[in-house]
This record gives sequence, C-alpha cells and structure tokens, in this order.
Amino acid sequence: MTYLAAIPEIKPFLHGADHVDIRHVDSAKPMREFIACALSYMPGWMVALYKVRGVFVRLLGLRQGGYPGAERVRPEDVLFSPGRMPGSFFTVEGGQEERYWIAGATEKHLSGHLAVAAEPLPDGMKRFHMATIVRYRHWTGRVYFNIIRPFHHLVVWAMLRHAAR
Repeated sequence: MTYLAAIPEIKPFLHGADHVDIRHVDSAKPMREFIACALSYMPGWMVALYKVRGVFVRLLGLRQGGYPGAERVRPEDVLFSPGRMPGSFFTVEGGQEERYWIAGATEKHLSGHLAVAAEPLPDGMKRFHMATIVRYRHWTGRVYFNIIRPFHHLVVWAMLRHAAR
C-alpha cells in the first residue's frame, strides 16, 4: 500500500477498513508539531463546511459532536501513548515519536482513525503520510461518508499543506 502499511502497529487498523485514503507531504517539522498544526487548522471555509455538515447530520438522525480544529492543539498536547488528547476529540490508540501516530473517534454511524507516519528522507526532511481509515457501523455511515467524501479530500489536503509550512 504505502509506507504506512509497513508499520506493524498500523496494519490492524488498515485491514478490513471500508475506506482508506492516504496523502503525503514533505516537511522538516518535528512530528509532534506537524500533528498539532494539522489538527488545529480551521480556516473560515472549513468552519462553514462543518456548519453545513451539522444540518446534514441532523437529517440522518445523528448528532454532531466536536470537529477537528475546534480547539487549538499544542505540540505538548500530542500524546503517543493511548488516551484522550487534550484539545481534540480524538482518542490516541498509540504511537512512537518521529515514527507513527494513530488516533480515532467512534460515533453511532462510523468509526474513523487518523494515522500519521514520518518517513525519514535523506536530506533531513520527512515525508509525512496521513491516512484516514473509516469503518461503517450503520447504513447511515456509508451514506454520510460518501456524501462528505469530496469535501473530506479538500480538508485533509489543506490540513497537510498547513502543517507542512
């Protein structure tokens, strides 16, 4: 698959997923700072998308909890051991600093995980691979995700570009 699939701790999350989307970007940032920047990114256009999402979620009979970037995540808040991360709706499943990080959130309709792996490059840079891993838990999960999928790609790409700067 990619560099992410070569990390044994991430393989179980990829196996049997209903949707896996992987993007990558190069950056010299430390992994902790990269993750904090990605999770904290919330420009006005993304806030507007989440407001539209809120209407759509209610139509499906679901509730909208928090959303990425609603709180500022600081580099020191990024956990690499299992637990609830301050400033984020994600629960960290595991990680190893400067190697990989995986966190997830489970709702009634689907569970989603975000995995980040740092691939060292010869010039001192890193290639950060970010995967969105989705499992449907209810028919509404499939409907929901397939409608937001085009916007999801834009959001993830914007988060990566912002975090890489």
